[in-house]
Amino acid sequence: MSLRALAVALALGLPGGAAAQDVAIGTGAELRGLDKITGESIDLSLAAGEEGALGKLTVTLRECRYPAEDAAGDAYAFVTVREAASGAAVFEGWMLASSPALNAMEHPRYDLWVLRCKTE
Repeated sequence: MSLRALAVALALGLPGGAAAQDVAIGTGAELRGLDKITGESIDLSLAAGEEGALGKLTVTLRECRYPAEDAAGDAYAFVTVREAASGAAVFEGWMLASSPALNAMEHPRYDLWVLRCKTE
Protein backbone atom coordinates (compact mmCIF):
# COMPACT_ATOMS: atom_id res chain seq x y z
CA MET A 1 0.00 0.00 0.00
CA SER A 2 1.42 3.41 -0.96
CA LEU A 3 1.99 6.08 1.65
CA ARG A 4 -0.81 8.21 0.20
CA ALA A 5 -3.26 5.29 0.13
CA LEU A 6 -2.34 4.36 3.70
CA ALA A 7 -2.87 7.95 4.89
CA VAL A 8 -6.30 8.12 3.23
CA ALA A 9 -7.24 4.68 4.62
CA LEU A 10 -6.26 5.76 8.13
CA ALA A 11 -8.13 9.03 7.86
CA LEU A 12 -11.27 7.42 6.51
CA GLY A 13 -11.17 4.49 8.91
CA LEU A 14 -11.10 2.00 6.04
CA PRO A 15 -9.86 -1.59 6.27
CA GLY A 16 -6.18 -1.75 5.51
CA GLY A 17 -5.44 1.14 7.85
CA ALA A 18 -3.59 0.25 11.04
CA ALA A 19 -6.37 1.55 13.30
CA ALA A 20 -9.92 2.11 12.08
CA GLN A 21 -11.96 4.66 13.97
CA ASP A 22 -15.69 5.12 14.40
CA VAL A 23 -17.00 7.98 12.31
CA ALA A 24 -20.17 10.03 12.30
CA ILE A 25 -21.77 11.71 9.32
CA GLY A 26 -22.34 15.46 9.56
CA THR A 27 -25.29 17.36 8.16
CA GLY A 28 -23.00 19.49 6.03
CA ALA A 29 -19.59 21.14 5.95
CA GLU A 30 -17.80 24.45 6.22
CA LEU A 31 -15.37 24.96 3.33
CA ARG A 32 -13.01 27.79 2.48
CA GLY A 33 -12.00 28.86 -0.99
CA LEU A 34 -9.28 31.22 -2.10
CA ASP A 35 -9.12 33.26 -5.30
CA LYS A 36 -5.36 33.16 -5.89
CA ILE A 37 -5.49 36.20 -8.19
CA THR A 38 -7.40 38.64 -5.98
CA GLY A 39 -6.46 37.10 -2.61
CA GLU A 40 -10.15 37.00 -1.63
CA SER A 41 -11.22 34.15 0.63
CA ILE A 42 -14.74 32.77 0.30
CA ASP A 43 -16.40 30.70 3.02
CA LEU A 44 -19.02 28.17 1.95
CA SER A 45 -21.46 26.57 4.38
CA LEU A 46 -23.09 23.68 2.52
CA ALA A 47 -25.57 21.01 3.56
CA ALA A 48 -25.05 17.51 2.19
CA GLY A 49 -26.19 17.52 -1.44
CA GLU A 50 -26.08 21.31 -1.71
CA GLU A 51 -24.15 23.41 -4.24
CA GLY A 52 -22.29 26.67 -3.73
CA ALA A 53 -20.32 29.06 -5.90
CA LEU A 54 -16.58 29.65 -5.71
CA GLY A 55 -16.01 32.30 -8.35
CA LYS A 56 -16.64 30.58 -11.69
CA LEU A 57 -16.74 27.13 -10.08
CA THR A 58 -19.67 25.16 -8.67
CA VAL A 59 -18.90 23.20 -5.50
CA THR A 60 -21.15 20.29 -4.50
CA LEU A 61 -20.86 18.60 -1.10
CA ARG A 62 -21.88 14.95 -1.07
CA GLU A 63 -20.95 14.03 2.51
CA CYS A 64 -18.88 15.11 5.50
CA ARG A 65 -17.55 12.72 8.17
CA TYR A 66 -15.76 13.23 11.48
CA PRO A 67 -14.55 11.10 14.42
CA ALA A 68 -17.65 9.94 16.33
CA GLU A 69 -16.17 10.71 19.74
CA ASP A 70 -14.93 14.18 18.73
CA ALA A 71 -17.20 16.37 16.60
CA ALA A 72 -14.52 19.07 16.56
CA GLY A 73 -11.96 16.51 15.35
CA ASP A 74 -10.57 15.98 11.90
CA ALA A 75 -13.23 16.29 9.20
CA TYR A 76 -13.16 14.87 5.72
CA ALA A 77 -15.66 15.62 2.98
CA PHE A 78 -16.51 14.23 -0.44
CA VAL A 79 -16.64 17.20 -2.80
CA THR A 80 -17.25 17.66 -6.52
CA VAL A 81 -16.07 20.86 -8.20
CA ARG A 82 -17.09 21.80 -11.75
CA GLU A 83 -16.56 24.75 -14.09
CA ALA A 84 -19.87 26.63 -13.93
CA ALA A 85 -19.96 27.51 -17.64
CA SER A 86 -19.02 24.16 -19.17
CA GLY A 87 -19.83 21.70 -16.39
CA ALA A 88 -16.37 20.16 -16.79
CA ALA A 89 -15.15 18.38 -13.67
CA VAL A 90 -12.22 20.07 -11.93
CA PHE A 91 -12.12 17.84 -8.83
CA GLU A 92 -14.03 14.93 -7.33
CA GLY A 93 -12.97 13.13 -4.17
CA TRP A 94 -12.33 13.28 -0.44
CA MET A 95 -10.69 16.34 1.09
CA LEU A 96 -9.19 16.13 4.57
CA ALA A 97 -9.28 19.13 6.92
CA SER A 98 -6.02 18.25 8.66
CA SER A 99 -4.13 17.56 5.41
CA PRO A 100 -5.49 19.78 2.64
CA ALA A 101 -2.50 19.03 0.39
CA LEU A 102 -3.03 15.25 0.58
CA ASN A 103 -5.78 15.27 -2.06
CA ALA A 104 -5.87 18.88 -3.22
CA MET A 105 -7.92 20.43 -5.99
CA GLU A 106 -5.57 21.54 -8.76
CA HIS A 107 -6.89 24.72 -10.38
CA PRO A 108 -4.93 27.69 -11.74
CA ARG A 109 -7.09 30.30 -10.01
CA TYR A 110 -8.86 28.74 -7.01
CA ASP A 111 -7.93 26.70 -3.95
CA LEU A 112 -10.53 24.91 -1.81
CA TRP A 113 -10.28 23.06 1.47
CA VAL A 114 -12.51 21.64 4.22
CA LEU A 115 -12.61 23.36 7.61
CA ARG A 116 -15.10 21.25 9.58
CA CYS A 117 -18.32 19.26 9.43
CA LYS A 118 -21.63 20.70 10.55
CA THR A 119 -23.47 18.56 13.09
CA GLU A 120 -26.82 20.38 13.19
